[in-house]
Amino acid sequence: MGQDTNRKAATTKRSPGKGETGKEGDVGNALRSVYQKAVDEAVPDDLLDLLGKLK
Repeated sequence: MGQDTNRKAATTKRSPGKGETGKEGDVGNALRSVYQKAVDEAVPDDLLDLLGKLK
């Protein structure tokens, strides 16, 4: 499930649209960058252990 999300996020590279100029484009790029970093973070082992106990 998480891997599918990663693939979709990795393939969704957008350039600023026609309505995005200057600061708007910069904000959009910054948000995409922060989101991608969060998606790329590893899941902590203790959280994986807790999730494993739910099965």
